[in-house]
Parts: sequence; C-alpha cells; structure tokens
Amino acid sequence: MSGKWSESYVGQLRQWVGHRKLIVPSVRAVIFNERGEALFIRRRGDGSWALPAGAMELGESIFQCLQREVKEETGLDVHRSTLITIYTGPQYSIKNSFGDEYQGFEFLFRVEEWSGNLEKETDETAGASFFPFDRLPGGLPGYWADHHKEVVEDVNAFRGAPFIK
Repeated sequence: MSGKWSESYVGQLRQWVGHRKLIVPSVRAVIFNERGEALFIRRRGDGSWALPAGAMELGESIFQCLQREVKEETGLDVHRSTLITIYTGPQYSIKNSFGDEYQGFEFLFRVEEWSGNLEKETDETAGASFFPFDRLPGGLPGYWADHHKEVVEDVNAFRGAPFIK
C-alpha cells in the first residue's frame, strides 16, 4: 500500500475515532548484512532512526505486511523471516506527536533472506544505513530508544521459540 497515510487503514480509522487509543497489528524487521550490522531507516516525518516497521493493512497477512513495509522503506525484498517476539499490552503504549494513542501489538521478525538494492531514500524514509547491532544510532526518541534496546536483547536471546510479551 503505497500512497498517503490518510488512505491507509489506520489513517481511515483515525478519521472515525480521532485520537482514541487503537490496537493495530504491526511489524518490525531486523535485517542484518554480512558483517552482522542491522539496517536502520531515518523516518522522513520526524528524522528519527528506527528499524523498518509499519502497520498491517486490510487484506494482507502479517508476512505480506512485513514484505510491504520493508519494500516501502528500504527497496529490499523479503523472502524468508523468523518470528522473534510478539509485543503486546499497555506497557507498549505510545502517543505520537499528533496526539494519536496506540497500544502495542507488534510482531518482531528477523529477516533471514532478502534481495535487492538498498534505497537510501523512499517516500517514507530520508536515509538508510547499517549500524553495529550493539550500538544503536542516535536520534531514537525516548520510548523508541528503550523499545529498540529491548528488541536487541530479544534478538540476541532468541533460541528458536518466539517470546510473547
């Protein structure tokens, strides 16, 4: 689903419910290069660095959501991935800069097989680069810095069975 946020499933919901808290299934991708560095994107909207991520659209599976979000934000094609963690619950709640509230329902995937050429800029991103996984890039605001640290811990602790949080 490329296009305007207002045309997305969440954008359409926001027109009906305003800033009320929503539960929206979403994905987050950890993509490593051959040196073990993780791919981060710089969000066009606020300039913060983050792992590729986004919300599920109507009519797609969670894996299709992963494929679409990674493609939209990086230009890369996801072929195979492993579920690492499902984050749920009020402790994963956020309020964005527009006043919209969300309770987390996020599927964290480690992308095992991908192809394509990394696009540094897309409609959604103003940069993309690989960073050492144990040294997160600067510019991650409050909650997201803590969440990304938890993601790093979960990926490093993963032994084959997904974490449910």
